[in-house]
Amino acid sequence: MRAHLGDQLVIESPTTGAARRDGEIVGLHHEDGTPPYDVRWADTDEVTLVFPGPDAHIHHVEHGQPNPGDIGRRVADERRRQRLSRGETARRARMSPEYLAYLEERPADPNAATLIRLADALGTTITALRGGGIDLPPGQGHALLHPQLRDLSPHECRARLSTHGVGRIAVSTSDGSPAVVPVNYEVVDDAIVFRTAPDSLPAAAVGTEIAFEVDHVDEALGQGWSVLAVGPAGVVTEPDVVSRLAQRAHTMPWAGGERDLWVSIRPERLTGRRITPAEQ
Repeated sequence: MRAHLGDQLVIESPTTGAARRDGEIVGLHHEDGTPPYDVRWADTDEVTLVFPGPDAHIHHVEHGQPNPGDIGRRVADERRRQRLSRGETARRARMSPEYLAYLEERPADPNAATLIRLADALGTTITALRGGGIDLPPGQGHALLHPQLRDLSPHECRARLSTHGVGRIAVSTSDGSPAVVPVNYEVVDDAIVFRTAPDSLPAAAVGTEIAFEVDHVDEALGQGWSVLAVGPAGVVTEPDVVSRLAQRAHTMPWAGGERDLWVSIRPERLTGRRITPAEQ
């Protein structure tokens, strides 16, 4: 049995009634990857020293070779998402703010010990910081033991839409079949706007009532939320408004290409739900 940092240790006894348990390998004690391992268990988030028995096996996560700067960008993005200062993150990770700044701003490939401390400081995993699982759908983590599903108020929905992001629109194709398409969106004056190509599938939304959805999943904590906006979609035609939208846009469409048709959705219904631990 050999493992790498970030691999998953799975214990699944064939004994009737025995529970399956899994966790992320966050520490190696031998350079060749043989046991024992330090494992952060998914059900308790505790780290223990494990000598795997015959009922254990390794699920190897495809890490790949991180490109210079990729890890730093993920660290900076997660830090900003949690609204943590660079100083606070460095304190939690037991490193100097200068080194964290270097890591976030320049090509760097930190060692395993540094990755472990950063993952702990940000409440995420080494695998996530390395970009592992990019080809897997979100939400493969464990559900909360006592989850609470509650509705979000319109104010809470608007707060989670924020100023921009990636969401999905539900439209009908030319043959009448449904389709869901991701788009980079902006929120301007309570309207949800995105740009696309005139002959694209998202452009079919123009002149119809459509649904727009955005969500977030916290894999580590088993929490998440979703917001649904429903309303008519129309083309933004005023030259001054189009120019202002282009200047204020936070990002270019990730799909690339010529996308200069701005579509605006005026939500008539705005609803959302959130999953949290029952005590929150």
